[in-house]
Amino acid sequence: MALDMTYFAEMEAKIPHGKVRTRFAPSPTGYMHVGNLRTALYTWLIARNAGGTFILRIEDTDQVRLVEGATDVIYRTMAECGLDHDEGPDVGGPVAPYIQSQRRDTYGRYAELLVEKGHAYYCFCEKTESEEDSGDFNRAADPCRDLDPAEAKARVAAGEPYVIRQKIPASGTTTFHDAIFGDITVDNDTLDDQVLIKRDGLPTYNFANVIDDHLMGITHVVRGSEYLSSAPKYDLLYQAFGWEVPTYVHCSPVMRDAHNKMSKRHGDPSYEDLKAQGYLTEAILNYVALLGWSPRGEHAEQEVFSLQELAEVFDISGISKSPAIFDIEKLTHFNALYLRAMTPEAFAATAEPYIRETVKNPAMDAAAIAALLQARCERLTDIPEKVAFFETLPEYDKDLFTNKKSKTNDEVSRTMLEAAIPMLEALQSWTTDAIHDGLIALAEKLEVKNATLMWPVRIAAAGQAVTPGGAVEICAILGREECLRRLNLGLEKLKV
Repeated sequence: MALDMTYFAEMEAKIPHGKVRTRFAPSPTGYMHVGNLRTALYTWLIARNAGGTFILRIEDTDQVRLVEGATDVIYRTMAECGLDHDEGPDVGGPVAPYIQSQRRDTYGRYAELLVEKGHAYYCFCEKTESEEDSGDFNRAADPCRDLDPAEAKARVAAGEPYVIRQKIPASGTTTFHDAIFGDITVDNDTLDDQVLIKRDGLPTYNFANVIDDHLMGITHVVRGSEYLSSAPKYDLLYQAFGWEVPTYVHCSPVMRDAHNKMSKRHGDPSYEDLKAQGYLTEAILNYVALLGWSPRGEHAEQEVFSLQELAEVFDISGISKSPAIFDIEKLTHFNALYLRAMTPEAFAATAEPYIRETVKNPAMDAAAIAALLQARCERLTDIPEKVAFFETLPEYDKDLFTNKKSKTNDEVSRTMLEAAIPMLEALQSWTTDAIHDGLIALAEKLEVKNATLMWPVRIAAAGQAVTPGGAVEICAILGREECLRRLNLGLEKLKV
């Protein structure tokens, strides 16, 4: 009995045409690693650059690997990164549903259509999934490939378990085109008759993504270069259905080093890990965009791009064939640039939670502390340790008071503190300007360089050699009482 073609005609009628349509199609199997994020970003940029449509599709056909909460991670990451989608499970669209497990019947029908067309067949052989995955399937030895179609249908009707396999041409070659790698030709006898529909009725990834990309009107398919070896089989599927092949954009991998791809197993960071390590979303996106892509023309030398700027200048031709190496130092450099470019108010708001991890005293002004940090901070997670001395004076050795450049030693430092303490006690108001003017005037009166006075005051106030901000700012933030308490403690150390 011939298939009813009405269903297929109705599906074709729903497909939007006339503009660029791209999709990000993650599997909800955990975290969003850097390679995933780059794919999402490039896919979004291609759509936005062309004024097209960006689609989010959830590919959950591999039920074994699903991780609870992983879909939420995908939504949260996309929202945080500003990669808004025009169609998807949560917003709907003309070619819903956008979750593969909800499209199960669709794949079965298209697989049956392929069988009707002679480009697929029912296979009843007992073959384990591990054998399939190992790539050792010998097509010539499969007795089901040439089964009489009537016999095969009878066995299906009788309830015999089966898979549906793609029927690759026995000879000849298949050539496919990729926007990055150009034309690639493979011999058909090197391609296996891959499974399209598994025994449980669910499609394989390789079949579902072809069906969905066509039915959703996808014009550009962005994916990792590890799928290049599957591309000829995808092309043969498109040809078998008589469909137009989308533009393939295969991106080379993001590497940990010259020999190893990044992977969670090796402790390489996901997007969420990088956020937790103190990197800004904007800096992460900017850096990830340049992992395997470079701008052309007047922007060729530019490194810092906002998401909107990337959307305006992104061009597929700038994507490289070479693998990109993820360099955490380079990301840290970008992060520092972004932190310094923030308004003081925005930086203070961003830094405050990190400051409050170690500076619990509400009397200490978080915004004033943030102002000291902005020009000196590379990662937000560096902040708690840098500012902990405001909360608690650390144990320190009086050797810190000796500094060749500032021309201080124990004796000089003691003289400086003995002069500074009564001057600071007598100040009319405890402001940065008042403290600054008082200390500068005192240095002049003592006939010493400013640094000779400031060094021991800062060491006594902070208890450490390296601090964000100088003596004046630190004293102001500590407040009169705490500042004088610390300076007196410093003086006691120097008297011993």
